[in-house]
Amino acid sequence: MAEALLRQYAGNRFEVYSAGLEPGGINPYTRRVMKEIGIDLTGHYSKDLDEYMGKTSFGYLITLCADAEEKCPSDLPDVSRRLRWSFENPTTFEGTEEKILEKFREVRDQIDQRIRSWLAEQGITVRE
Repeated sequence: MAEALLRQYAGNRFEVYSAGLEPGGINPYTRRVMKEIGIDLTGHYSKDLDEYMGKTSFGYLITLCADAEEKCPSDLPDVSRRLRWSFENPTTFEGTEEKILEKFREVRDQIDQRIRSWLAEQGITVRE
């Protein structure tokens, strides 16, 4: 979600990558709630952090949940700044399909607002 939102709002200002420590595919609920706001994730796939380490320099490394922050090595090379934005992991939520969708929407909207705020702090105007 964060990768797609940041690309949408400021892809002209940043090279945006997304990776995980244990990639397992993009959750169908993620695809669904992003499509609701006009972002199609066709062609996106989950990537392992190893795909980039040692090959790419990063101005920022942003972790989105406590689990990722805890497991992500603290001494990663080629990372200038590290930001910790902790959001609930919606994939762990249990309930009816509608309740699960509500949780995914809630987290999507929280990530959206955090990205918008961060871009504003950087003096970057969000492009819609």
